[in-house]
Amino acid sequence: MRKLALIALMAFPFPVLAEDVTMDSILGTTMEEVQASLTAMGYEVRKAEMEDGKIEVYFVRDGQMGEVYVNPTTGSVMKLELKS
Repeated sequence: MRKLALIALMAFPFPVLAEDVTMDSILGTTMEEVQASLTAMGYEVRKAEMEDGKIEVYFVRDGQMGEVYVNPTTGSVMKLELKS
């Protein structure tokens, strides 16, 4: 009976809940934390570097590319650019 219940559960796909990065997002104060936050949100991180004292990360999800600049002191998003 347990196998039948397990098979029944596997037959129904569970939606993956992906969170969007916004100007209100707090992503982390290190490059590694920002990358981990974006990955947990469902983004693929393509490149990360420090630029002008900010953490700059390029990412993609569902064909949409973007770039985010994060304040390394507060972890908050300072600039967000989304490209189609």
